[in-house]
Amino acid sequence: MACTDAVTELRLPHGTVKLPAFFPDGTRGVVRCVDSADLENCGVPGIVMNTYHLMTKPGAGAVKAMGGLNTFCGWKRPIITDSGGFQVFSLLRENASMGEIRPNEIIFRRDGKKTVLSPEKCIQSQLAYGSDVLMALDYCTHPNDPYEIQARAVEVTIRWGKKCMDTFNAANKHSRPRIRHEAGSTRHEAGNSRQLFGIIQGGNDKSLRKECADALIQMGYKSFGFGGWPLDSEGCLTEEILAYTAELMPDDGVKYAMGVGRPENIVACAKMGFNLFDCVIPTREARHNRLYVFKEEFEKRESIDLNGNFYRFHYILDDSHRRDSRPVSSLCDCFTCANYSRAYLRHLAGIGDGLASRLATIHNLRFYTMLMELLA
Repeated sequence: MACTDAVTELRLPHGTVKLPAFFPDGTRGVVRCVDSADLENCGVPGIVMNTYHLMTKPGAGAVKAMGGLNTFCGWKRPIITDSGGFQVFSLLRENASMGEIRPNEIIFRRDGKKTVLSPEKCIQSQLAYGSDVLMALDYCTHPNDPYEIQARAVEVTIRWGKKCMDTFNAANKHSRPRIRHEAGSTRHEAGNSRQLFGIIQGGNDKSLRKECADALIQMGYKSFGFGGWPLDSEGCLTEEILAYTAELMPDDGVKYAMGVGRPENIVACAKMGFNLFDCVIPTREARHNRLYVFKEEFEKRESIDLNGNFYRFHYILDDSHRRDSRPVSSLCDCFTCANYSRAYLRHLAGIGDGLASRLATIHNLRFYTMLMELLA
């Protein structure tokens, strides 16, 4: 299903990521309820953490003193650090008293503390973390925001993107990212050095999206994330602008559908050319006792057809599971399905034991890594 001209591997300091790939959310340096061994056993290729939240606790200096995020968190595989631009959307948009956006920086005021996030500090912090993929600081918007806000977001994102690239290049002038082109092949592989991704803003306005993409490409950005909230006010995927934005991104770079997490939405975006995904959905749903399961009519994993309604939800606490000795899914090879019954998982959740959340998270993450294998 993947585009034949697209990047197939992303080579980074902490390993090679086969694309398409899904990175679970580890905002504060942890994927909740599971450890590094659980993640590796699920086939998780990397984790997304957040620059802003790590700046507040434990702080970039503390992480650097511990040898970087990988050493600090006990995670050997790649890490993407989101810039903190989304927090403009999620925090300041809802409560202006929590901070403000200035021409050259974002000011956050939270829990009696002031945090300054400038493009330069954003990159410097991510370098201190030892991130494999750094994200440029951007101004995140909602697709329903008026043109004036979208235009301002593009202007700010472009200006900050230049400062991010300059800061990144100054720190890495002796080890710039490389692209290797294999003779006689359309396959392109990113070099095994850390990389800086740009973010394309512009809301639902195609001219603004193109303006943003063109300016960032001119600066030297090759891989990009889709900027802004990817869902409309009804919770539906903004397919037209996502597809258009994917076309603006170079085919020899990574196309990152940031925040896209529903399985059917991932499939739709993969058809558009996106090959990297992240979201809180699988781990959050697991903590709320809701599991993703490929439908039983598929006799084996290889027969799963992603063009239709290919999955269902398994609700752990349903009374029908009280005496059910079957695994959550016969198509799943995760630790949970290999060792525990539906009845036992229901029992754990019923008594409020934390093992239920761990086993549920393991299952959902394996569902997502299997989905990536099917999309490849």
